[in-house]
Order: sequence, then C-alpha cells, then structure tokens
Amino acid sequence: MSDLLRKPTGTTGKVHDITPMDAGWGYVGFGIYRLKPGETVAEPTGDTEVILVLVEGHAQLGAGDEDFGVMGDRLDVFEKTPPHCLYVPNGSDWSATALTACTLAVCSAPGKGGHTARKIGPNGIALTQRGQGANTRFINNIAMENEDYCDSLLVTEVFTPQGNWSSYPPHRHDEDDFPRMTYLEESYYHRLNPAQGYGIQRVFTEDGSLDETIAVANHDVVLVPKGHHPCGVPYGYEMYYLNVMAGPLRKWRFKNHPDHDWIYKRDNPTA
Repeated sequence: MSDLLRKPTGTTGKVHDITPMDAGWGYVGFGIYRLKPGETVAEPTGDTEVILVLVEGHAQLGAGDEDFGVMGDRLDVFEKTPPHCLYVPNGSDWSATALTACTLAVCSAPGKGGHTARKIGPNGIALTQRGQGANTRFINNIAMENEDYCDSLLVTEVFTPQGNWSSYPPHRHDEDDFPRMTYLEESYYHRLNPAQGYGIQRVFTEDGSLDETIAVANHDVVLVPKGHHPCGVPYGYEMYYLNVMAGPLRKWRFKNHPDHDWIYKRDNPTA
C-alpha cells in the first residue's frame, strides 16, 4: 500500500490521527473523529491553530472558556449544505459533544497567536461551481486566503459528480517561490456515495521521482507532499473530499502541468 494512503483505523473514535511528524512534513495535521450520540472528545491545540469541521452530524462545541452551542446541519455530507465549522487558536483547547452520530474533522497547522475562537459558516459559505464538462465540481470554501482569521490553514470542501475529475487539470504547489508558486502541503479526506464506491487519485512529479496512482475508499486520506494530484470518480458514484493545505505562506499559488495546461487555457480563454 502506498505511504501516501492512510486507511481509517476503525469505524468509531479517532479513526485518523495524522501529525506532521507522521506525515513526514512540516505543517499540516489532520484527524477524524467518528462519534456516537452522547460521546465527548476534547483536545488542547498546543502550538497549532485548528479548524473543526462538522462533516456531518450535530454537536455542542466549545473553545477555551466559550460555549458555542449546538452546531451542525447536514446529517449526511452529500446533502451538500454549507458546513458548520469552528476556528480555535493555538494555546487554547476545544471540546465536542455529539448529539447525533457525528463525523468531526480536526484540521491543524502552526499558529502564531493574535486570533480568537470563532464560528465559520454556514453563513458566508455558498456551494459554487468550478470547471465544466467532466471537469465540473462544486466547492464550499471554508477558509481560503481572503479570510484573515487564520495564520496558516487553508481549508475547503469539494463535491465531484459521478464520472468527473477534480483538482484537474493536474497542478502543483510545491515550491516556495511567491508569487509564482507557494509551497503547500495538502491532505485529502475522501468520502464516496454510495459508500461502497471508490475513486482514483494520482500523485506525481514532472521528473517522475514520485508517481503513484491510488484507489481511495470511503473515509480514506491521501497525503500530497509534492507534485500534481488529480482525482476522479467512476460513473455511479460521487466523491466528496475535504482539503487541508498549509505552508510557510498562507497563499494558494499553483502551476498546471505543462502537458495539460492547454485544457485550462481552452476552457478559460480570457484568463
């Protein structure tokens, strides 16, 4: 099995616990809790900032001494309604008590201080289309660079219809060379509908030093340390993924693969 593919460790509890040390990089951490009604979990943030994403379910969330009340809307991620999320700064802690079955994502990256805990969404998050044809997908931007309440984290959700491709044309963001490109590590948390489906993700560099094609199942995580990273889903299934990106600069600047950039130029002639 590829070192870039992380399988869930079970069906309940903390089924993913990916730290930068575990991933072999410097910035992105990612965890998934699958909670039963009534279960409570809590963690300190330490030197990282955290965005909690209620992928599905209802939970009572708190950060530091502040109770943010009951959050969550969709009981199934494929309802595609805007997510309820909570930003928690470094040097704090958070807690979550599930009121229904919950899938809770813990997205983390280095924090520098100066921010306060706050709700993100559902207001201000709108499902928007990107791409066209078999490259059509739908985006919920949770915390991209236009939001100033994060130090490092870039977080977004993507829904890919059956038979379509995402993160396509292939692109990379693995050089610290702003404004041409930014170095951003990235994780993909995949979900499939129906759940027995599968998707395909290729992670590859232009020089061939990394070239892995990975079959992903429901609840799998794929790590993207460098290179291009398109993914697709076969007919009959739709794919969701939650992206977490972070690096030394909180900007998203990427370059398309030179062999496939013509697709973007054809579809965006005025860009």
